[in-house]
Amino acid sequence: MGNDIVAARGPKVRVVASASTWIEGEALRQLDATAQMNGMRLAVGMPDLHPGKGSPVGAAFLSEGVIHPALVGSDIGCGMALHVTSMPTRKIRPDRIAERLNGLDLPWRGDTAAWLGAEGAGPTPFDDALGTPGRGNHFVEAQRVHEVVDRTVFDALGLEEDRLHLLVHSGSRGLGEHILRKHSAKHDSAAVAIPGDGDAYMAEHDQAVAWARANRSLCAHRALEALGIEGERVLDICHNSVTTARIDGCNCWLHRKGAAPADAGPVVIPGSRGDLSFVVMPMPDTAQSLWSLAHGAGRKLARHEARGKLRGVYRREDLERTPFGGRVVCGDEMLLWEEAPECYKDVASVVDDLVAAELVSVVASFQPVVTFKTSVGATVEEQGRRKDWKTDRRQAREAKWGAR
Repeated sequence: MGNDIVAARGPKVRVVASASTWIEGEALRQLDATAQMNGMRLAVGMPDLHPGKGSPVGAAFLSEGVIHPALVGSDIGCGMALHVTSMPTRKIRPDRIAERLNGLDLPWRGDTAAWLGAEGAGPTPFDDALGTPGRGNHFVEAQRVHEVVDRTVFDALGLEEDRLHLLVHSGSRGLGEHILRKHSAKHDSAAVAIPGDGDAYMAEHDQAVAWARANRSLCAHRALEALGIEGERVLDICHNSVTTARIDGCNCWLHRKGAAPADAGPVVIPGSRGDLSFVVMPMPDTAQSLWSLAHGAGRKLARHEARGKLRGVYRREDLERTPFGGRVVCGDEMLLWEEAPECYKDVASVVDDLVAAELVSVVASFQPVVTFKTSVGATVEEQGRRKDWKTDRRQAREAKWGAR
């Protein structure tokens, strides 16, 4: 069955997708192009594959002797963290949760150095953004269990059917972008060797991955505190990174850009804000997909297309509700359109492809209750805090790195 789903496009390119899965031609062109890069041994596209900035998102790449920072992208360390909370599902009130989560993108006034240290990360010039999800497709989402498929794994993970869960999608914020910009300015997006210049990039890369994990943890902490409940982290999965891989006696580098690891235990694969999210268990042998999985539903509409194609179909108030009766907190009207559920593929179809390829089994699915994107209705005081925060952040960066 797996051979029917995992198709070769050439000696160094594979795509994990059924015939019914729509993948944009530009994404496939980008995937083919990456396979021709220096030192590249194999490029594998997942069923959520879609075009990115120069290279596709939803793919894994294996190189030998060199690394390609551009294939990781600017949001180094981006990933998903799932927490189980103490709130019983009978006490879930979407409107109340939405009201209390509002403001999560305002700066955190706690001790960032202490928080980073507890998560094994060091301080950076970008720490004023710690504990904020960021924009684009990032979010903090309150969820309830939709269906349990594998009770044994579900219980072993510490998930609870009658409790609210939190899913956080975020990364290294401005830190990852700074690292990529600095590398690109010096190497013009070219591959770098290890040992050699690639060592310096990897040191900063590893710091950004740790910072991103700390950021997701703090986002969850702030959400739990706002709701007045407790919680425990169950999963934290990074889907933008480069790691070592020993293949056929050679030291190789496995790049993931929007690809979840299949060699680190259970994985959460989210859908759009109007769709389910899935927890899956990777199968023992995932070498055919470079030990990687889809990281989400994958975009179907580009951001610049969203508003024009959907405006005649929906009103703004329609976009603030989900088919499950959930709420969407988003004060940015353009972002509401860009992240509308119709801009994404059906996540169940993506997961079905992974199952058919014998890469995963489904553990459980979750439905959204409240999705936080950006604050709405900020008070004058909060707006002032945001303005001061942005000014302070710009001045700190210019003092550290120089004005752009």
